[in-house]
Amino acid sequence: MDFVIDPPPRVTLPVRGTDDLFPVHRIYCVGRNYAAHTIEMGYDPDKEPPFFFQKNPDNFLVGRDFPYPPASKDVHFEFELAVALKSGGTDISSADALNHVYGYACALDMTRRDLQGVAKKTGRPWEVGKAFEASAPCGPIVPASEIGHPDAGCIRLDVNGQRRQDGNLDQMIWKVPEMISYLSGLFMLRGGDVILSGTPAGVGPVAKGDTLQGEIEGVGTLDLKVV
Repeated sequence: MDFVIDPPPRVTLPVRGTDDLFPVHRIYCVGRNYAAHTIEMGYDPDKEPPFFFQKNPDNFLVGRDFPYPPASKDVHFEFELAVALKSGGTDISSADALNHVYGYACALDMTRRDLQGVAKKTGRPWEVGKAFEASAPCGPIVPASEIGHPDAGCIRLDVNGQRRQDGNLDQMIWKVPEMISYLSGLFMLRGGDVILSGTPAGVGPVAKGDTLQGEIEGVGTLDLKVV
């Protein structure tokens, strides 16, 4: 039996220091997971459970500059810790959640904020603002077997050499075990799933020619240019 069209290539992420590749199944993103960012977006961090949206696996951008997307004049950066799962299931307990983690990476949740804003006002889905091509730049995965499970440490982003985001992983409202557990109550998680765990305060717009330099303590760096 033949495919009627050529199947798309498998989406993968590199593993730091090796030639190995991590196969991507789904991308889940946690919304408003740092209190200061929740406030800057106009919401109360004490009043809501975690919520999630998805990007498409092929939205990952690896080793290339970020192409400014069409249909938007207000594209924002959101720098985040990515959590790569090696296994999954449903109704995973918080106590067991980290046993399902393969490793961690630095990532950006690029957002067409103007289109997202329209979607919010009209009660429509967010994909038009979140799940566009190259909207998830990501660095190499660092195995948890090498660095453990970071629950504290700086997460910061510079734009054109100026500090724009400066937070700490311990400021997450929902910690990594909690978000895995909660998410597994909504979806059947699988090895290959990647969770973008939310962004600290300081998000803002980018323009063509900008350079972005992000760092998460103990995990690594992510550098790219907007073109």
